[in-house]
Amino acid sequence: MSGVRVLGIVPNLPVDDVEDASGFWSGFLGLREQEFSLGWVARWTDPDTGQHVQLVTRDATAPEDSALTVQVADVEEAYAQAQAAGYQVVHPLTTEPWGVRRFFVRAPDGTVVNIAQHSG
Repeated sequence: MSGVRVLGIVPNLPVDDVEDASGFWSGFLGLREQEFSLGWVARWTDPDTGQHVQLVTRDATAPEDSALTVQVADVEEAYAQAQAAGYQVVHPLTTEPWGVRRFFVRAPDGTVVNIAQHSG
C-alpha cells in the first residue's frame, strides 16, 4: 500500500455556534476570507498566507465529528485502502448534498478523520 495522495489538511475546530465564533477568527486573527459556510460548518482563511481553520458545531450527516479534514486526490482509492488496512469506517463513502464526496475513518489512536474529495 503506497498511501493516498493528500492535497490539503484542514483542522476542524469544535464550536458551540459558528457565527459567534467567527468574530475571533476573522477579526482578531485576520482570517478575513470566509471560503464557505453551511451554518454548521464554515472555513475562514487568511487571503495572504492561505492559513485557515474550519469551525464546526455538529456534522450534518456523520454520526461523529471529525478532528480534521484531509482532502485527497482520489477518495475512492483512499476508501479502498482504509478498508484493506482494516481501519474502522465511521461514516461510509457518501456524496453529500453540498457536493463533497467523503468518508470518516478512525485512526488507531481514536482520532476521527474526514477524508474528502471536492468536485471541480
